[in-house]
Amino acid sequence: MDIIAYGVLADERSMLEQAFEGRHNLRCLEFVLNQDTVPTAAGYEAVISGVNDRLNADVLKALAQGGTRLVAQRATGYNNIDLDQARKVGLTVARVSQYSPHAVAEFAWALALAVNRKVVRAVGRTREFDFRLTGLMGRDFHGRTAGVLGTGRIGTAFAGIANGFGMRLLGWDATQNARCLALGMEYVERERLFAESDLVSLHLPLLPETHHLVGAEALGRMKRDAILINTSRGGLIDTAALVETLRRGGLDGVGLDVYEEEAGVFFFDRSLEVMTDDTLARLMSFRNVLVTAHQAYFTQEAVAQIVDATARNVEDYLAGRTGENTLTSPHDHA
Repeated sequence: MDIIAYGVLADERSMLEQAFEGRHNLRCLEFVLNQDTVPTAAGYEAVISGVNDRLNADVLKALAQGGTRLVAQRATGYNNIDLDQARKVGLTVARVSQYSPHAVAEFAWALALAVNRKVVRAVGRTREFDFRLTGLMGRDFHGRTAGVLGTGRIGTAFAGIANGFGMRLLGWDATQNARCLALGMEYVERERLFAESDLVSLHLPLLPETHHLVGAEALGRMKRDAILINTSRGGLIDTAALVETLRRGGLDGVGLDVYEEEAGVFFFDRSLEVMTDDTLARLMSFRNVLVTAHQAYFTQEAVAQIVDATARNVEDYLAGRTGENTLTSPHDHA
């Protein structure tokens, strides 16, 4: 079968090629799939997509018309795919329902520690042979309160690390996780979580009900010296409200691995261009904000698991099988 993959990073290309070698013809492209690039998919039965591809109604219609029958998303999130349209045009859509939760949880803590202890600023100084400590004072996490919004596999892994630091745990989710309860987590209303937490970390999917969950109201409830971490989905935070909160002196620090308008920016070199996203430019101007480019998942173990699951999704499609990774199938055709 002919397969085309979009937004393939240099470090993952060899893994993808090896997964399909000898069984299918794979073409890897660095650019993302969107309305402008969708003609390149013509004639390919399977498309491997990523989180920054824009699979809206028009793109999915064009894919189907070009002969595509499978969209295999090599990610857990799928808010970039119009599933209703996929069903209408008879496309099978699959995702990677799970991979190493430790990759994201550990990176969330890397952000939290770097923000708290001003690591980036400190390294910048020492590279200039400035060894003063002025302005670099952090706080012990031990004995403080960690608020975890979303206690699935990643949120639970994050909570386990927080427990290792000796932190009090507050959680918010639709259902209570027994593993988190065993760690001593107290499930509370999110208003209380925002108000009492010294560290707030987001581990939720992006759904209509979670969009801008952290907006002006939530930010207004948080402690002035709290730290906010997001390694989940950018749309969970109202970025304009976050910028205004930071401008007024709210929050001690922010660590973001995701941004709600990251498509077309993250994963690309924009260093020689003018940054036209005023909100992102303003956000990154704050000294207490650390932004990384959606790399929390990017470990050897996690990427290998994502590639393996994607390859299995292709084989399941060819065999007519559906499973936990299947989002739509031809049987859903409306």
